[in-house]
Amino acid sequence: MQERFRPAIKYFGDIISVGQRLLQGARMLGIPVIVTEQYPKGLGSTVQEIDLTGVKLVLPKTRFSMVIPEVEAALAEIPGVRSVVLFGVETHVCIQQTALELVGRGIEVHIVADATSSRSMMDRMFALERLARTGIIVTTSEAVLLQLVADKDHPKFKEIQNLIKASAPESGLLSKV
Repeated sequence: MQERFRPAIKYFGDIISVGQRLLQGARMLGIPVIVTEQYPKGLGSTVQEIDLTGVKLVLPKTRFSMVIPEVEAALAEIPGVRSVVLFGVETHVCIQQTALELVGRGIEVHIVADATSSRSMMDRMFALERLARTGIIVTTSEAVLLQLVADKDHPKFKEIQNLIKASAPESGLLSKV
Protein backbone atom coordinates (compact mmCIF):
# COMPACT_ATOMS: atom_id res chain seq x y z
CA MET A 1 0.00 0.00 0.00
CA GLN A 2 2.48 2.50 -1.31
CA GLU A 3 2.03 6.15 -2.12
CA ARG A 4 2.29 5.88 -5.91
CA PHE A 5 -0.61 3.40 -5.95
CA ARG A 6 -2.98 5.82 -4.18
CA PRO A 7 -4.55 7.40 -7.29
CA ALA A 8 -4.78 4.13 -9.24
CA ILE A 9 -6.05 1.48 -6.83
CA LYS A 10 -9.82 1.18 -6.42
CA TYR A 11 -11.06 1.99 -2.90
CA PHE A 12 -7.50 2.67 -1.73
CA GLY A 13 -8.65 4.66 1.31
CA ASP A 14 -10.88 1.80 2.42
CA ILE A 15 -8.19 -0.85 2.18
CA ILE A 16 -5.77 1.41 4.04
CA SER A 17 -8.18 1.74 6.98
CA VAL A 18 -8.86 -2.01 7.05
CA GLY A 19 -5.14 -2.76 6.75
CA GLN A 20 -4.46 -0.47 9.69
CA ARG A 21 -7.13 -2.33 11.68
CA LEU A 22 -5.39 -5.64 10.93
CA LEU A 23 -2.01 -4.27 11.97
CA GLN A 24 -3.48 -3.01 15.26
CA GLY A 25 -4.93 -6.46 15.89
CA ALA A 26 -1.60 -8.12 15.10
CA ARG A 27 0.15 -5.82 17.59
CA MET A 28 -2.46 -6.58 20.27
CA LEU A 29 -2.05 -10.32 19.73
CA GLY A 30 1.73 -10.33 19.32
CA ILE A 31 1.56 -11.69 15.77
CA PRO A 32 4.67 -11.01 13.70
CA VAL A 33 4.11 -8.84 10.62
CA ILE A 34 6.33 -8.75 7.55
CA VAL A 35 5.87 -5.88 5.10
CA THR A 36 7.29 -5.75 1.61
CA GLU A 37 7.35 -2.72 -0.64
CA GLN A 38 7.46 -3.10 -4.40
CA TYR A 39 10.39 -1.09 -5.74
CA PRO A 40 10.05 1.73 -3.14
CA LYS A 41 12.65 3.84 -4.97
CA GLY A 42 10.12 4.35 -7.76
CA LEU A 43 6.78 3.65 -6.08
CA GLY A 44 7.37 5.23 -2.68
CA SER A 45 7.14 3.76 0.79
CA THR A 46 4.11 2.44 2.61
CA VAL A 47 1.56 5.24 3.04
CA GLN A 48 1.76 7.27 6.25
CA GLU A 49 -1.71 6.19 7.38
CA ILE A 50 -0.37 2.67 7.89
CA ASP A 51 1.39 2.50 11.26
CA LEU A 52 4.30 0.09 10.90
CA THR A 53 5.28 0.33 14.57
CA GLY A 54 6.41 -3.05 15.83
CA VAL A 55 6.46 -4.87 12.49
CA LYS A 56 9.12 -7.57 12.24
CA LEU A 57 10.50 -6.42 8.87
CA VAL A 58 9.95 -3.87 6.11
CA LEU A 59 11.73 -5.06 2.99
CA PRO A 60 12.09 -3.68 -0.53
CA LYS A 61 11.52 -6.06 -3.41
CA THR A 62 11.34 -6.12 -7.18
CA ARG A 63 9.83 -9.61 -7.46
CA PHE A 64 6.04 -9.63 -7.54
CA SER A 65 5.82 -12.40 -4.93
CA MET A 66 6.90 -11.30 -1.49
CA VAL A 67 8.52 -14.71 -0.95
CA ILE A 68 12.05 -13.37 -1.23
CA PRO A 69 15.03 -14.87 0.66
CA GLU A 70 14.71 -12.40 3.57
CA VAL A 71 11.02 -13.27 4.02
CA GLU A 72 11.77 -16.99 3.82
CA ALA A 73 14.43 -16.57 6.53
CA ALA A 74 12.04 -14.57 8.73
CA LEU A 75 9.30 -17.19 8.35
CA ALA A 76 11.80 -19.93 9.26
CA GLU A 77 12.57 -18.05 12.51
CA ILE A 78 8.90 -18.05 13.59
CA PRO A 79 8.20 -21.38 15.28
CA GLY A 80 5.30 -23.40 13.91
CA VAL A 81 4.10 -21.08 11.13
CA ARG A 82 1.26 -22.94 9.46
CA SER A 83 -0.77 -20.08 8.05
CA VAL A 84 -0.31 -16.57 6.74
CA VAL A 85 -2.70 -13.64 6.35
CA LEU A 86 -2.14 -11.48 3.25
CA PHE A 87 -3.49 -8.08 2.27
CA GLY A 88 -2.40 -5.18 0.10
CA VAL A 89 -2.09 -4.44 -3.61
CA GLU A 90 -2.39 -5.57 -6.31
CA THR A 91 -4.67 -8.57 -5.83
CA HIS A 92 -3.94 -10.15 -9.20
CA VAL A 93 -0.19 -9.56 -9.09
CA CYS A 94 1.71 -9.44 -5.78
CA ILE A 95 -1.03 -10.92 -3.60
CA GLN A 96 -1.83 -13.72 -6.04
CA GLN A 97 1.78 -14.68 -6.75
CA THR A 98 2.66 -14.62 -3.05
CA ALA A 99 -0.38 -16.70 -2.11
CA LEU A 100 0.26 -19.33 -4.76
CA GLU A 101 3.91 -19.59 -3.81
CA LEU A 102 3.12 -19.97 -0.09
CA VAL A 103 0.46 -22.62 -0.74
CA GLY A 104 2.98 -24.47 -2.87
CA ARG A 105 5.21 -24.57 0.20
CA GLY A 106 2.45 -26.07 2.34
CA ILE A 107 1.37 -22.89 4.14
CA GLU A 108 -2.33 -22.13 4.56
CA VAL A 109 -3.11 -18.67 3.16
CA HIS A 110 -5.92 -16.29 4.15
CA ILE A 111 -6.49 -13.28 1.88
CA VAL A 112 -8.36 -10.39 3.48
CA ALA A 113 -10.77 -9.31 0.73
CA ASP A 114 -11.71 -6.01 2.41
CA ALA A 115 -8.02 -5.03 2.64
CA THR A 116 -6.98 -6.08 -0.87
CA SER A 117 -7.56 -4.31 -4.17
CA SER A 118 -6.29 -3.66 -7.69
CA ARG A 119 -6.47 -0.96 -10.34
CA SER A 120 -9.12 -3.05 -12.10
CA MET A 121 -12.06 -4.66 -10.33
CA MET A 122 -12.12 -7.34 -13.03
CA ASP A 123 -8.51 -8.29 -12.27
CA ARG A 124 -9.32 -8.33 -8.54
CA MET A 125 -12.45 -10.45 -8.97
CA PHE A 126 -10.82 -13.08 -11.17
CA ALA A 127 -7.76 -13.28 -8.92
CA LEU A 128 -9.90 -13.86 -5.80
CA GLU A 129 -11.93 -16.50 -7.65
CA ARG A 130 -8.79 -18.28 -8.86
CA LEU A 131 -7.23 -18.17 -5.41
CA ALA A 132 -10.37 -19.54 -3.74
CA ARG A 133 -10.46 -22.41 -6.27
CA THR A 134 -6.90 -23.33 -5.30
CA GLY A 135 -7.87 -23.69 -1.63
CA ILE A 136 -6.79 -20.26 -0.46
CA ILE A 137 -9.19 -18.80 2.09
CA VAL A 138 -10.72 -15.50 0.97
CA THR A 139 -12.09 -13.82 4.07
CA THR A 140 -12.66 -10.48 5.84
CA SER A 141 -10.77 -8.52 8.45
CA GLU A 142 -13.38 -9.10 11.14
CA ALA A 143 -13.46 -12.84 10.46
CA VAL A 144 -9.65 -13.04 10.68
CA LEU A 145 -9.45 -11.07 13.91
CA LEU A 146 -12.16 -13.12 15.59
CA GLN A 147 -10.66 -16.37 14.34
CA LEU A 148 -7.34 -15.38 15.91
CA VAL A 149 -8.91 -14.97 19.37
CA ALA A 150 -11.34 -17.88 18.82
CA ASP A 151 -13.17 -17.47 22.14
CA LYS A 152 -14.62 -14.67 24.25
CA ASP A 153 -12.44 -15.98 27.08
CA HIS A 154 -9.26 -15.14 25.15
CA PRO A 155 -7.29 -12.59 27.22
CA LYS A 156 -7.26 -10.11 24.29
CA PHE A 157 -10.88 -10.63 23.19
CA LYS A 158 -12.13 -7.31 24.63
CA GLU A 159 -9.36 -5.37 22.88
CA ILE A 160 -10.14 -7.07 19.56
CA GLN A 161 -13.86 -6.55 20.12
CA ASN A 162 -13.25 -2.83 20.61
CA LEU A 163 -11.19 -2.77 17.43
CA ILE A 164 -13.99 -4.31 15.33
CA LYS A 165 -16.89 -2.38 16.89
CA ALA A 166 -16.59 0.11 14.07
CA SER A 167 -17.39 -1.96 10.97
CA ALA A 168 -15.01 -2.03 8.05
CA PRO A 169 -15.99 0.42 5.29
CA GLU A 170 -18.86 -0.66 3.04
CA SER A 171 -16.96 0.05 -0.14
CA GLY A 172 -17.55 -1.00 -3.70
CA LEU A 173 -15.22 -3.93 -3.09
CA LEU A 174 -18.16 -5.97 -1.80
CA SER A 175 -20.08 -5.97 -5.06
CA LYS A 176 -17.00 -7.01 -7.03
CA VAL A 177 -15.90 -10.16 -5.18
